[in-house]
Amino acid sequence: MTPLNQRRLEIFKSNRRGVWSLRIFLGLFVVSLFAEFIANDKPIVFSYENELHFPMLFRYTETDLGGVLESEAEYRDPYVIELIEGNGWALWPPIRFSFNTIDYSYEVAPSPPDGVHLLGTDGGATDVLAKLLYGFRLSVLFGLSLTLISSSIGVTVGALQGYFGGLVDLIGQRLVEIQTGLPILFVLIILASIVEPNVFWLLAILALFSWMALVGVVRAEFLRTRNFEFVRAAKALGVSETTILRRHVLPNAMVATLTYLPFILNGSITSLTALDFQGFGLPIDSPSLGRLLSSAKANLQAPWLGIFVFITLASLLTLLIFIGEAIRDALDPRRSLDLARTGGAPTDTVALQTQA
Repeated sequence: MTPLNQRRLEIFKSNRRGVWSLRIFLGLFVVSLFAEFIANDKPIVFSYENELHFPMLFRYTETDLGGVLESEAEYRDPYVIELIEGNGWALWPPIRFSFNTIDYSYEVAPSPPDGVHLLGTDGGATDVLAKLLYGFRLSVLFGLSLTLISSSIGVTVGALQGYFGGLVDLIGQRLVEIQTGLPILFVLIILASIVEPNVFWLLAILALFSWMALVGVVRAEFLRTRNFEFVRAAKALGVSETTILRRHVLPNAMVATLTYLPFILNGSITSLTALDFQGFGLPIDSPSLGRLLSSAKANLQAPWLGIFVFITLASLLTLLIFIGEAIRDALDPRRSLDLARTGGAPTDTVALQTQA
């Protein structure tokens, strides 16, 4: 690791709020990746006649368990449970409901939190905690995908404009201005209502507009970096434009770009939630936080729905903001210079030690 990157890492570690936010976010995200093993209406594994079965990976019919129906076994059916337990054993997830499992044993929905549903049920009699777990994973994965796609487009367009300048920059700026002048929300609603909603269509629709957030930053960095002496020297030596862009200009310009990524991820998750809340996002059977928020709006007599969704969204977005602030401070060249001058301790830490 270079001395500069070492100083940046030290600055990031000195921001305890950012470090703990990153730890909590990664912990929650890793847990959500195993949502099927935490909240599911199928056993993780069960033994039937001394043979192990994995219903999350393979499909088993009721006849495979000694029943009469050839359809997939309904593992919450007391008859199926009796067939399994009478000939073996089953290991169930901690939450025996998936995000779309309807609990028909409750006559009234939504129902308040109790010993079975720790956070209650929504208007469709499905478990709120399971939906929050699956919705958290869906929101983060969708946000990461959209951030990656939009950042790639934005960095490419901004790099071409800033490095080549002239006519390329002029045409690019006019196209960006036209794109920025469009009523994005209305266009998104129109496009989302025309095509059948799914993850890939929604990614493509949002990517049409979300890439513009980085163009101005990358363009300004490339305009500044292309005039550095080592870039001019590389041109004088006959180094190809592609090599100069990839090895000399892009690494310097990416410093400012990286500080924006957590905030772009934040905006991507917010956009998905807003579209789902309005009914123009993912399919209605998706475990979306926006859909759950819409259910909370439709059931104002069940305040726990809105409270739990708000806490989940607020916590997720707050963690990303704190992480973004820590990354911004770590990549700030002034903080790195201060750290180098003070002999390896962040400025704030040295000031505190001096006062003490």
